Amino acid sequence: MTDKTKGFILGAIAAATYGTNPLFAIPLYADGMDVSSVLFLRYSFAVPMIWVMMAMRGRTPKIAPRKLPMLVVMGVMLALSSIGLFTSYNYMDSSVASTLLFVYPVMVALIMTMVYKERLSGVTIGCIGVVLCGIALLNRTVSGVSLSVMGIMLVMLSSLTYAIYIVGINRPVLKEMPTLTVTFYVLIIGALIFGGMLLHEGQILLPRHWYFWGNILALAVLPTIVSFACTTSAIQYIGPTPTAILGALEPVVAVIFGITVFGDVLTLRQVFGIFLILAAVTVIIGGGNITRPLTRFRHLFPRLHRR
Repeated sequence: MTDKTKGFILGAIAAATYGTNPLFAIPLYADGMDVSSVLFLRYSFAVPMIWVMMAMRGRTPKIAPRKLPMLVVMGVMLALSSIGLFTSYNYMDSSVASTLLFVYPVMVALIMTMVYKERLSGVTIGCIGVVLCGIALLNRTVSGVSLSVMGIMLVMLSSLTYAIYIVGINRPVLKEMPTLTVTFYVLIIGALIFGGMLLHEGQILLPRHWYFWGNILALAVLPTIVSFACTTSAIQYIGPTPTAILGALEPVVAVIFGITVFGDVLTLRQVFGIFLILAAVTVIIGGGNITRPLTRFRHLFPRLHRR
């Protein structure tokens, strides 16, 4: 199996597992927990699991001091992304929130263009416009009420900080670090941030029913350990933009759970908006020449590349 194939598989796994966030988080809210408590327990459960995985592989969390500042920045970005997304569930349906989150591949493309001087193609610019149209179509619920401005702002914050994380994790200072080591430190930083939030709030809310501890464990394993570790590995194999594009599976998974488990109802207008967002961001991979990894991905499709 080639490195590119491994990267695509890992990216798909990362996206699909990240899409399970609302499946496990929303029932915890219904059980009386708040965002800070859920995220603190999610990250705190994940840290010792990662440590055990590292120990089983004979690795230690020792790192060069020069790498720590960048790890702190990445931990802060990922924590902010989690806060934005998990809080947005209180303002809009999880399926809509997860679809809005999918604008982060566009943000990745813009960051790569503005910061790292990658060329932004006409196709990519057009796709950004289509994404904005899709977001506009999502702006009304089944009852005709506009989506919460606060909810949209929270998802955009989550999307932007996640995009910064995806780009940053591919920088030379972290690119060669073992995946588990990066994930370990990022989760520690996040746990410390959420712990600080709880100290400020003065309390931690625990599940009132014993079986909801299973939701905490599932959040720690699937959208945290599995998703973050696979994301880091995929970026190291194929780069940030293709990994971000594979995030199309995130809203698909979240929408399926939102409809089948939480009873979310989507109008035809919203379905078309979701389609525009997914289609536009996916087209970027076929029509844009954003990064060298993206160009290599296009070579897998000779006909498309010749166009």
